[in-house]
Amino acid sequence: MRFQQQTAEIFIPDDAPIEQALARTTHLSIAAHQDDIEIMAAEPILTCFQREDCWFSGVIVTDGSGSPRSGRYANYSDDQMRLVRNQEQRKAAMIGEYAAQILLDYPSAVVNDGMNLAPVEDLAAILKATHPQAVYTHNLADKHDTHIGVALRVIAAIRSLPEGERPQKLYGCEVWRGLEWMVESDTVAFDLSQREHLQSALLGVFDSQISGGKRYDLASLARRRANATYFRSHGVDTQTGLSFAMDMTPLIEIPEKNPKIFVQEFIQRFANDVTDRLERMRESHLK
Repeated sequence: MRFQQQTAEIFIPDDAPIEQALARTTHLSIAAHQDDIEIMAAEPILTCFQREDCWFSGVIVTDGSGSPRSGRYANYSDDQMRLVRNQEQRKAAMIGEYAAQILLDYPSAVVNDGMNLAPVEDLAAILKATHPQAVYTHNLADKHDTHIGVALRVIAAIRSLPEGERPQKLYGCEVWRGLEWMVESDTVAFDLSQREHLQSALLGVFDSQISGGKRYDLASLARRRANATYFRSHGVDTQTGLSFAMDMTPLIEIPEKNPKIFVQEFIQRFANDVTDRLERMRESHLK
């Protein structure tokens, strides 16, 4: 498989032949940056861990060179950070026993340039080689521009495939904005109660981010615990960890559906829920 960037690579943790490694993929996560996968796609990683009937593969679209840095990494150049972050991503793939880890190595500016179709072409080629049942990417209400850029590229790549070759499901997951605000009927909740030690290990390999000043490991595990407790207001906790996702499958089932209008529908249902509750309680207090 040839990608647009000469520096792109495919890492196979168990050294299986590339074609075989990609073809065994059942769950695929496509993310903007190194460590985004481990933050947002823990559920498919855990689902596939040490299984022979399903396999998880990850794709990182950008090179990660522009990440903030401090401490021992404060004086690292962008290229040095790129090498470090890619090595950390390979370590995560080893720990999680991924089928494959693909590093497309695009500068963020390329991903955010909607006129440059190279990332879409690469992602379409990956989707054809893997034929995943489900794809996990960034949600359309994320507040990071490059995350939204990647999500839109994923949608475009899937839409470019013949209908019979598209994944069955597309999920938009939490990173730079939680999804606890969505109404319960819209929320896809992934149970992360098991193997917290593995989740911690996957997050902990990204030393350039953690010791560099961003405790994504603690924050991600805390968000999962908070999601489990605050998901429902009535009843005791039945899970110790949850991550939330937005079901974006309609965007690949109905190619003409506008992503902007699609996400606004979620927001409008949230707004309706808030105003309806206030109105209902106001009326009850006036009786």
